[in-house]
Amino acid sequence: MGDERSTSTADHGERGAPTLRRAITRRALLLFVVGDILGAGIYTLVGEAAAQAGGALWLALLVALGLALLTAASYAELVTRFPQAGGAAVFAHRAFGSRAVSFLVGFCGLAAGVTSVAGLSLAFAGEYLDALVPLPALPVALVFLVAVGLLNARGISESMRANIVMTLVEAAGLVLVVVLGALVIGRGDADASRLADLPPGGAGGVALAVLAGAALAFYSFVGFETSANMAEETRDVRRNYPVALIGGLLLAGALYLLVGLVVTLTVPVEALAGSTGPLLEVVRLADVGIPVWLFSVVALVAVANTALLSGIYSSRLAYGMATDGLLPPVLARVLPGRRTPWVAIVATLAVSMALTLTGDLTDLANTVVLLLLVTFGSTNLAVIVLRRRPDQGEPDHVRIPLALPWLGLLSCVALAAQQEATVWLRAALLLLLGVVLYGVARLGDRAARRCSGAVQEPGRG
Repeated sequence: MGDERSTSTADHGERGAPTLRRAITRRALLLFVVGDILGAGIYTLVGEAAAQAGGALWLALLVALGLALLTAASYAELVTRFPQAGGAAVFAHRAFGSRAVSFLVGFCGLAAGVTSVAGLSLAFAGEYLDALVPLPALPVALVFLVAVGLLNARGISESMRANIVMTLVEAAGLVLVVVLGALVIGRGDADASRLADLPPGGAGGVALAVLAGAALAFYSFVGFETSANMAEETRDVRRNYPVALIGGLLLAGALYLLVGLVVTLTVPVEALAGSTGPLLEVVRLADVGIPVWLFSVVALVAVANTALLSGIYSSRLAYGMATDGLLPPVLARVLPGRRTPWVAIVATLAVSMALTLTGDLTDLANTVVLLLLVTFGSTNLAVIVLRRRPDQGEPDHVRIPLALPWLGLLSCVALAAQQEATVWLRAALLLLLGVVLYGVARLGDRAARRCSGAVQEPGRG
């Protein structure tokens, strides 16, 4: 009975208005975070990261994990201080008090989502699919995008059921790679010297190469940002959210590090570099009777799952921003039967299709990282700014050492500095599109207010 009363109280605001139900336990949130982080990045980008960092691939993954934990600490403080859905955009609004800044931060997340879907469509059409049936990459990528959009439009329940199954499959695939790699190492077919096969250029060259590899590997860890939107539905946020967030990152990071180590020990760097299906090499080397096509199916499931989650995230974010007046209201239209935001789905899908023509998987993954670094940088800066306003938010929220958000902010700057000019250009064009849409929404809002005033004017006489 006591639990029922506390839940009832938590489900209503101060004035008795119903809010989101706090039903997510610590264990459920932990699984959500792990499932959100595990995804296509490790399946597809290990080869490109190895091309940057060489035998220090494991170190690049470790650095990426460490940098992700710095920003995660800022999320732990701000989510427990402002336990409401909205994530980084809410934190930016609280800290900077600017509707435009809040929009920019939110749109960076939206742009990252549609860019991620575009990159994943190219990953789907890459070497994993080629191991099953060779088909032209671009048409396959476009058909894949349409399929993801149709599943997204069909309904959130169907999408979430598919997500649960696919998350289990992709996690099992990574565990399988670790086990197969351990078998290769155990029978003496590994080469431990590869771990010391560092890029040339002395200590400075190694540091820059590892940072470049970490900038790309960072893509594999960025999924945790979505967990901030679960704040309003999590029980005892102050105690459960930080444990689930940091614990989920550490669990996923440990699995990634194991994958990085076995891949480095068993597969030559030159065989990994440039590959969109690098983990297939471990399956081939193990040669224990597991068909390559079967693992390819597992990898394709991982890619499809990440694309589906990114598509759901970006379309719902576009819908939410439209209902808040930050984007044109047409994006808030919903299918009558399915109750899914069909215009937002079509619009984000169209942008993803266009982005597939602008670069390869690595280029698009780096663009996602750059856009999210703006979001993460804003969150770290929000912690620093809000420390001067102790009266805002929950009084008993988690407080992290102030050095952590400063280090998190510096890490975002350092990773952003690794990106090439073409990545910056693509990100800038996406943000320009956002500024145009924001302007259209604002003009439409002002026109609607003027029309409303004109309609009311005759009544005054």
